[in-house]
Amino acid sequence: MKRSFLIKPVLDEMYPVIDYGKGVYLFDMDGKKYLDAASGAVTANIGHGVPEIMDAMNEQAKKVSFVYRSQFTSEAAERLAEKIAELTPGDLNWSFFVNSGSEATETAMKMAIQYWQEKGIHTKTKVLSRWVSYHGITLGALSMSGHTGRRARFVPLLEDFPVINPPYCYRCPYKLEAPSCQYACARELETAINRIGADKIAAFIAEPIIGAAGGAIAPPDEYFKVIKQICEANNILFIADEVMTGSFRTGKMLACEHWDITPDIVTLGKGMGAGYAPIAAAVASEKVMKPILAGTKQVMSGHTLSANPQSCAIALAVLEFIEKNKIMSQVESKGNYLRDQLEKLKEQFLFIGDIRGKGLMLGIEFVADSSGKKPYPRQALITQKMVSLAKEKGLIVYPAGSGIDGVNGDSIMIAPPLTITEKEIDELIVLLNETFTSFANDSGVIAGGS
Repeated sequence: MKRSFLIKPVLDEMYPVIDYGKGVYLFDMDGKKYLDAASGAVTANIGHGVPEIMDAMNEQAKKVSFVYRSQFTSEAAERLAEKIAELTPGDLNWSFFVNSGSEATETAMKMAIQYWQEKGIHTKTKVLSRWVSYHGITLGALSMSGHTGRRARFVPLLEDFPVINPPYCYRCPYKLEAPSCQYACARELETAINRIGADKIAAFIAEPIIGAAGGAIAPPDEYFKVIKQICEANNILFIADEVMTGSFRTGKMLACEHWDITPDIVTLGKGMGAGYAPIAAAVASEKVMKPILAGTKQVMSGHTLSANPQSCAIALAVLEFIEKNKIMSQVESKGNYLRDQLEKLKEQFLFIGDIRGKGLMLGIEFVADSSGKKPYPRQALITQKMVSLAKEKGLIVYPAGSGIDGVNGDSIMIAPPLTITEKEIDELIVLLNETFTSFANDSGVIAGGS
């Protein structure tokens, strides 16, 4: 076999070569069809091969594909920034375009620190975060991430920003239930602030629904209101990492809108370009930008391809496609239908411990003992086995971490393109059922209602 010179996630693994995509499906060079129930990495929000997006690519390429942001702006970048200001709540009006979610969260961190510096406060340099979280792989983004597996190799280089537990109701560290718990996991933030000192903290960052680190962990209803109140009371900015949850993945432009919360800074990515181009954004409020506008007039961040006109034109076309076809209004009903089918599988297979999430970002946590919520041993590699079995069946699911320690736990996410039909959801469920049946047979687990 011909040697590959490409560094892949697992160097010696043989990956199928994808030939083309159409809607919710991908087809490899051997003709095998895969139902993309993960939207790749919760990215392909409008599916594959959409003609309108290809037309937008072509039209922009005819004009210009690259200008450097310190020399020029472009119509595509200006229009995309205007569209995001229109779609996001409150006064989230200022977009800084970058190339990936990691760059977006790192830019948001820098903006938060610079906000305080421009106000003459230079001690506020920490950005607190939660354990069981993921904000990106660059050093700044990884410092904010409470993903123990991804931090492990680089701990000496990282800041100790994760300080509180996640809103993980299925495995509440307090053994309580919402709302009688009084949102103890949110109130941990106040304790952490008191220990560190509010005068040292620039911002707190959180994913509205925890993705890769937790498998679509959604908070109880009043959680983010408590978080926002604590931030405001302590003069700390709130950053919402909506790289995975934003761009209508949960049915709204921002998942934060489900809980009537407007962050000071929000990050977007993944579904923003729907996989058609590398693009992400840190979107700042008027409040954050005001002292910068009155001071240095520059946000100290940027990359060669920031605000790339080709990528901006594509992202704008994606958002306009979603609006034109009213795709966002269908997400809740499709998500409810998908969740109902997943709950039926939970009744059938004893190793399914929890179904969670919102809209078309749903998670399944696997357990060795459903009654006691006991996780499988780490060495059993359950998530990897589920992903591999699903792929054999022609189904792509997204691997995710789980467990309150971020180490011992297994889950996957089901997050198909928002354009998926009910018939295609039924096909997804059939393939998932076959995957779980194969897992039960291979591992000797009894399938049957609990």
